[in-house]
Amino acid sequence: MDTTSNDLSHLFKQLGLPHDQEGIDDFVIQNKLAKHTLIIDADCWNPGQKAFLKEALLEDAQWSEVIDQLDVMMRSKL
Repeated sequence: MDTTSNDLSHLFKQLGLPHDQEGIDDFVIQNKLAKHTLIIDADCWNPGQKAFLKEALLEDAQWSEVIDQLDVMMRSKL
C-alpha cells in the first residue's frame, strides 16, 4: 500500500522542484497557463516531468487530483 501524501508539496518533490510553500508559489507565479493550454503541454516541464504528469492524468492515478489543483492555481490571477 502506497502511503505517500498526496499534496502539492509532495507533488513538487516528485517532480524534482522546490517543494516548500515559497518555491511552489514562485513556480505558479512564473508559469501561468494560457486559457487553452493543457497543463501537460506547458513549456515549464522537462520531458520526465511531462511524462509523469501525463501518465498520472491518463491513469487517473493518486496524483491526478493534486495535478488538477495545480492546473487551477496556474490559471488563477493572483
